[in-house]
Amino acid sequence: MDSPLPHDAVPPIRPVVLQVLPALGGGGVERGTVEMVAAIVEAGGVALVASAGGRLAAAVEQAGGRNILLPLASKNPLRIWWNAAKLELLIRAEQVDIVHARSRAPAWSAWLAAQRTGAHFVTTYHGAYGEGLPFKRRYNAVMARGERVIAISRFVAAMILRQHRIDPSRIRVIPRGADTFVFDPDAVSPDRVQRLAEQWQLPEGRPVVMLPGRLTGWKGQTVLIEAMARMARKDAVGVLVGAAQGRKRYARKLQHMAAALGVDVRLVGDCTDMPAAMLLADVVISASVRPEAFGRVVVEAQAMGRPVIASDHGGAAETVEHGATGWRVPPGDAGALASSIDHVLSMPPDRVAAFGARARASVLAQFTVARMQDATLDVYREVLGLIPAPVPL
Repeated sequence: MDSPLPHDAVPPIRPVVLQVLPALGGGGVERGTVEMVAAIVEAGGVALVASAGGRLAAAVEQAGGRNILLPLASKNPLRIWWNAAKLELLIRAEQVDIVHARSRAPAWSAWLAAQRTGAHFVTTYHGAYGEGLPFKRRYNAVMARGERVIAISRFVAAMILRQHRIDPSRIRVIPRGADTFVFDPDAVSPDRVQRLAEQWQLPEGRPVVMLPGRLTGWKGQTVLIEAMARMARKDAVGVLVGAAQGRKRYARKLQHMAAALGVDVRLVGDCTDMPAAMLLADVVISASVRPEAFGRVVVEAQAMGRPVIASDHGGAAETVEHGATGWRVPPGDAGALASSIDHVLSMPPDRVAAFGARARASVLAQFTVARMQDATLDVYREVLGLIPAPVPL
């Protein structure tokens, strides 16, 4: 919806920006936070991050930012008020210009602190938050209170307008992006790929069908297992890449299901080298049964030039051009998924390579970390009055 101005057409940004989120684990929200730390520092600003800490805290410091430890994950109203007071003190002490909230509980504290101090308040609406419980929409609504509300896909932007009815001029659609220097097939050595193949004991000469994503029901691992049982091609190996995060019962269910259906599926756990993992895949699957707000894995797989099949809803409907950069199938439809996998595995190598090249070109044109960083810096410039807001289309 909005595109950043060229670098030489905008004034430099030198504010103090405080990003707030529950913790610095390894997910997409956390990685996006670190990526913006690097962008803020490169633009000459000061980058602060308040959270409960985590394994990406060191990455914040390496990118030139500074961590402030606060228990911002708590949904307890008293803790939210206490955190608001702490953030108010921090904003005043550090002369923070912009508070950028990335999650609901921290956002309530950040919004209160911004109201008290006059700091600008920006939010990123990262997910399709549930509304099943009483007052949940009111709790979620803080993510729509930003002077600018960043939506990570057009799907999320439409949801914000539908559920919160805010002025559309406050929404900026800024897709998340792949790091196309890391997710580059030419940057991955054969040794890295071979090391993973040996670690996962993958048989040579058999096609690999890979589903990256943490082990949870809505990611669609059971849909893939059922699809593999329906495939005409019987020699494929399914590889589920992702941490169980304590869901041992679900992991056992997947193993028992695969055994009962007679399909070869490996649960390989978390992987710290996803570019190499994706080069092992003959096809990468995103079988989510609920809409992904964006679906970064799909974009990363396309950046690696891999054939991708994704559920036809949410962010994937915007990042996968059916029949050109990948394929989309109805969510939860194991039969359609089986047919699509068979189709991809039957394609000649030159056609597979052509799909991969188009997919990577699409990512480079639309879905890179650099584009996300530039567009977000422009949002900061907007709220500071350094550039005008773009004219609505």
